Formats: sequence, C-alpha cells, structure tokens
Amino acid sequence: MASIVGVGIPFALSSSPQALKRSTIGGGVTIRSSRRMVAVRAEGGGINPEIRKNEDKVVDSVVVTELSNPVTAYCRCWRSGTFPLCDGSHVKHNKANEDNVGPLLLKKQ
Repeated sequence: MASIVGVGIPFALSSSPQALKRSTIGGGVTIRSSRRMVAVRAEGGGINPEIRKNEDKVVDSVVVTELSNPVTAYCRCWRSGTFPLCDGSHVKHNKANEDNVGPLLLKKQ
C-alpha cells in the first residue's frame, strides 16, 4: 500500500480497486479510500471543540507573496463541495451544530 499525507492527515490507498477502506480518526473525521477515489468527511457535531470558542467564527489569514489571486479561501469544515477550497458550506454547518469554524485565508502581499 502507498501512504499519502493530505491536509495533515495520513491515509493509505488500497492496491485493489474493489477494496474500499473506511477508518475514523480523531474529531469524527472519516476517511474512505479506494484506488480511484479518496473521500474525507467530518461526521457528527462540531468540528472545533475548543479553539477560540469566544469568537463568532474562527478565521485565520496568512500573507503570501507568491499567489496569483488576491485572496484564496481554504475549507476547514470538511463540507465544501469544492474542497480544498471554501465554498461557504461552513455557514450551514455552524448554524446546525452551534460551531464557529471558518476558512483559512491566504492573502497576496
């Protein structure tokens, strides 16, 4: 099996296209993998159990000099249809789960 690290989460791709592996890691994140597809999805309540809970929405910004767009938003709620880019799905998630997760913003300097 080949190991791959994506979004800071290690997972393995199966060598058989018929075999579908399912494993759960911390925070209710489920990884399903096969030779052709890898799906990472957060399941259950909130994604942010303890980080900066006093804020309405946790959003971090990073300034990078070599970006083509002025601002690029990356998903941290695991619900984006355009993952790894943010599509605003955190808004619905936050309302349903009383969570405060927001995107990571990379800003061009």
